[in-house]
Amino acid sequence: MTDFRRAVEARDPEAMAACLADNVVFRSPVAFRPYEGRAMVAAILRGVLRVFEDFRYVRELSGDGGREHALVFATRIGDVAVEGCDFPHLDEHGRIDELTVMVRPSSAVQALGKAMAAQFDQIKREAVQG
Repeated sequence: MTDFRRAVEARDPEAMAACLADNVVFRSPVAFRPYEGRAMVAAILRGVLRVFEDFRYVRELSGDGGREHALVFATRIGDVAVEGCDFPHLDEHGRIDELTVMVRPSSAVQALGKAMAAQFDQIKREAVQG
């Protein structure tokens, strides 16, 4: 998990993508259906980097022999304070095969939904480009 955390904290999208399994599944706090595949999830994470400001992890928890993690974070979107948690699961090769994100409070969920909707055309283009 250290590689992914370092990549996120360094705001390094290539290093973040390198931590993802080809078949990764991403569950968003603002979309009902999950997104699948490294290209799409990497593009979503690049969009998140454009939206989140002053991002920092504040706590890390792990279990299940090091395959289940919780990375608690604080950030903001404009003037809206955001608290959240990334829940990455690692496959047998140490790559993230499942990533679920939770965000609070509801004002943060609304701000995130609006900000990511504005990013989504670019995210789709980036996912196609790989």
